[in-house]
Amino acid sequence: MANKAKSLWKDFKAFVARGNVLDMATGVVIGGAFNAIVTALVNILLSVCTWGVPGGLSGLITVLPAITAAQQGMDTSIGLGQSFDKGVLQDLAQSLAEKTYGASEVTPSVIETVKASITSNYTLYGSTYAYNQASVINWGAFINAIISFLIIALTLFIIIKVFTYLSNKSKELEAKLQEQYYLAHPEERPVPPAPGAPALKEVDLLIQIRDELRKNNESKAENKPAGPNPLP
Repeated sequence: MANKAKSLWKDFKAFVARGNVLDMATGVVIGGAFNAIVTALVNILLSVCTWGVPGGLSGLITVLPAITAAQQGMDTSIGLGQSFDKGVLQDLAQSLAEKTYGASEVTPSVIETVKASITSNYTLYGSTYAYNQASVINWGAFINAIISFLIIALTLFIIIKVFTYLSNKSKELEAKLQEQYYLAHPEERPVPPAPGAPALKEVDLLIQIRDELRKNNESKAENKPAGPNPLP
């Protein structure tokens, strides 16, 4: 059991220490931080884009006509139908409280209780309350998703363009510095392959380096002065 535990721990350490796992973990952390930046930027731009829309994009809805009685609302006789403006919520709560408990029994606490009951059965879209059981087409959410997608795509496009530009500039600077070095040390400039010759592979380059080293060693051995004759 001890040997199995050691073997399992060794395999786990090898797995965690692998480069791709560490790179993936780093990418996840950086991606989470970058997502927060993009989300904040999208929210700012969305606020600017919807500045002139009353109630914001979330108020752009279409309530489909009721087909059944359950879709008509809580009480259509007092105005609690499929939808109503949030500005009349207090009046509707008072009307429903008077109808339910009687005008003499209505107190501020009763009105607040009735108001809570109303808001639990309706959903607020911008400045409009819509009945939960009614069929609602949320145009605002659809437009919001499109704008968010365009903003995120544009943001990523700009970031990639800037990164590519900086990367190309870095490569150009590196090539320029390398060329200046070769001008100062022409003997170290690599010989370009002959026109039409196939590109050398890594193995071929290693073979050439080995042959050059062998030639240099043989040349040094030939030029080495002969020492005294060994004793007989």
